[in-house]
Amino acid sequence: MHCPFCTINTEKTRIVEEKEQVFVILSNPRLMPGHILIIPKRHVEKPSQLSEPERKELFDTALEFQEKILAKLASGCDMTQHCRPFQPESQLKVNHVHIHLRPRELKDELYQKFIFPFYLQSNACQHKVPAMIYLQALFLNVQVHSLPLLVWFF
Repeated sequence: MHCPFCTINTEKTRIVEEKEQVFVILSNPRLMPGHILIIPKRHVEKPSQLSEPERKELFDTALEFQEKILAKLASGCDMTQHCRPFQPESQLKVNHVHIHLRPRELKDELYQKFIFPFYLQSNACQHKVPAMIYLQALFLNVQVHSLPLLVWFF
């Protein structure tokens, strides 16, 4: 599959800022307004493959834009990077290192759509266990009655 980040179509993609080693674009699809990606120009599939200058500029740029989001768009900002070589590449999964920045607010649309409904439908609500710990427990295949012990470790 050809890499969409290596062949950015500047007519279809909004480049917010371009630097020597990285560029910043609006995410497409975006999970919320202000969702951006910071992407190294060189095709790199794992963060460990970044050169020192690439790594520095990638993370410095991510921190710079996180501060801009916090100052102008939202009171919170998620910063994530996913390295999942086991997952097949698709329109939603690109094997090219990139950092997501997502403006966040307490109980925002993303929370309302994904975390809160799942939490209400789960047994975690009965055990008074935070939703993220319940999700981690499901991922680790831990039984709900073991969650109080699991909470202690997190």
